[in-house]
Amino acid sequence: QLQLVESGGGLVQPGGSLRLSCAASGFTLEHYAIGWFRQVPGKEREGVSCISSSGGTTTYADSVKGRFTISRDNPKNTVYLQMNSLKPEDTAVYYCAALDSWGMCSGSYRLRDVAVWGQGTQVTVSS
Repeated sequence: QLQLVESGGGLVQPGGSLRLSCAASGFTLEHYAIGWFRQVPGKEREGVSCISSSGGTTTYADSVKGRFTISRDNPKNTVYLQMNSLKPEDTAVYYCAALDSWGMCSGSYRLRDVAVWGQGTQVTVSS
C-alpha cells in the first residue's frame, strides 16, 4: 500500500509558526514532485506549494509567498512545509500529495496530477 502521512498540524496563534511533515510509506519520494494542498469546508482543495523531485524548483501560491517554505530530505523520504507568520485564513486541513508530473512542478496546482494523497493534518490559526 502506497501512503503519505502528514504530521505537525495543530493550533497556533496568528503570527506563529508550524512545521508540517509528509512521510512516505511503501514507496520512495525521490522521483516525485510533492505538492501541499489545503481545504476548508465547502471549498475545493487548493494548491499551496510544490517542490520538484530534485528540490531544485519550488512554487508557492500567492497567498503564502514569503511566509511558507517547502523543502525535502530525500534520504529521509520526507517533505516539509515550514509555515511562518500564520494567519487565520491559513486555517485548513493540509494534505501532501505525490504528483504524477515527471518530477516537475507546474505553474498551477492540478488535482489531476495527484498520484497519492495523504490523509491530511489540521492547522488552526486562532487567537
